[in-house]
Amino acid sequence: MEKKRPERGRWFALAVLAACLVRPLSAAPAIEPVKGPVLLTVSGALNQKNDGESASFDLALLEMLPRTTFSTKTPWYSTPRKFTGVLFRDLLEAIGSQATSVRAIALNDYRVDIPVDELVKNGAMIAWLLDDQPMPVREKGPLVIMFPFSERAELRTAVHYSRAVWQLRKLELR
Repeated sequence: MEKKRPERGRWFALAVLAACLVRPLSAAPAIEPVKGPVLLTVSGALNQKNDGESASFDLALLEMLPRTTFSTKTPWYSTPRKFTGVLFRDLLEAIGSQATSVRAIALNDYRVDIPVDELVKNGAMIAWLLDDQPMPVREKGPLVIMFPFSERAELRTAVHYSRAVWQLRKLELR
C-alpha cells in the first residue's frame, strides 16, 4: 500500500504562517528618537536603541511608558511623598533587555550596581514626578530610582537606600 504524502506547498504555507505568528522574545516596539533634552541614557544589554548603541529618553518618551504611582516615606523627606514614573520592569520590556545587573549613575557620578531581579521583584521605579510635579535637580531630580519603602519593611535597609539613586542620568545594563 502506498503512503500519501502531503503536498510540499501546503507544508511551506504552514511554515510561513507559523513564522509570521511567532515573535522573538527579545522583540519590542521600536523606540522613537528623542526630541527634547535627554534625561536618561541606557546602554549595554538592550535590543531597542534610538541613539547609536544606547537608548536615550527625554521626558516625552518616558511619559509614553506605562506609569505607576506610589507614596512612600524615605530617609530624605520628613513626610511620605508621592512618586510617579515607570516601573523598572516596564522600562526593561520597552528596551528589550534581559539584563541581570545594572549600574546606576547619577549626575554627581555616584555609582551603584544593582541586581535587576531586586529592582523588578521589589517594584522599583524610575520616577520623574514628586507630588505630581517635575523634580528639579535641587529636589533630587530630574530622575530618581525609588522603592516602595513604606509598603515593604524589608526594603528599609542601608543597601536599598543606597540603591535609591537620585539625580539619575544613566543606566548601564549587563
